[in-house]
Amino acid sequence: MVEHLVLMPPPTRVLMTGFEPFGGAASNSSWDAVRLLASRWDSPISLVTACLPVTFGSAIDDLLAEHSPDVVIAVGLAAGRTAITPERVALNLMDARIPDNDGARPIDEPVIPGGPAAYFSGLPVKAMVDRMRTAGLPAEVSQTAGTFVCNEVMYRLMRAAEGTGIRAGFIHVPASPALAEGTALPFLPVEDIARGLGIAAITAVELDRDERLGGGAES
Repeated sequence: MVEHLVLMPPPTRVLMTGFEPFGGAASNSSWDAVRLLASRWDSPISLVTACLPVTFGSAIDDLLAEHSPDVVIAVGLAAGRTAITPERVALNLMDARIPDNDGARPIDEPVIPGGPAAYFSGLPVKAMVDRMRTAGLPAEVSQTAGTFVCNEVMYRLMRAAEGTGIRAGFIHVPASPALAEGTALPFLPVEDIARGLGIAAITAVELDRDERLGGGAES
């Protein structure tokens, strides 16, 4: 009797990145949350993580080549925000309010000269927000990723993922209690941020297109 072997597809691989501290801070809630999520990850989905420098000239292309992910979620800190915010659009613009960690401060320069004016996220951002809210977490769609390093990373990521089948995008997260201590900044516990990122990762794997939900902005 011949036994038939059933070949199972390899597990989906998610690459999730956070950032090192910047602006004189001792930590960065994006990397704190990504690292915590990785330490607790219990899923057949493969999760690999990396910590990015807060410098212009992202090496995100190298990470895609190294890890061959199916989904990429870059995560960054947006101090002052009150919710976990998947980004909808990356602009071909660098306009830094403060220097990066190497002292660079580009003003009104393109991320990639001659590149498209913008890239849309390849992630199901509205579905992510809906599922995070259902789980009791503060979440909302953000329309642009700003003009600092986070936006540059998202723009380069979307350009690198274009035409590859990789679903990629960016999520901003609030400050942690440690970062907000002694300030008036709103904050969210790192445990909650990590839980939200886990929901976002699973949603990105399960859905290859977004859900038609409200999430627009008037201004």
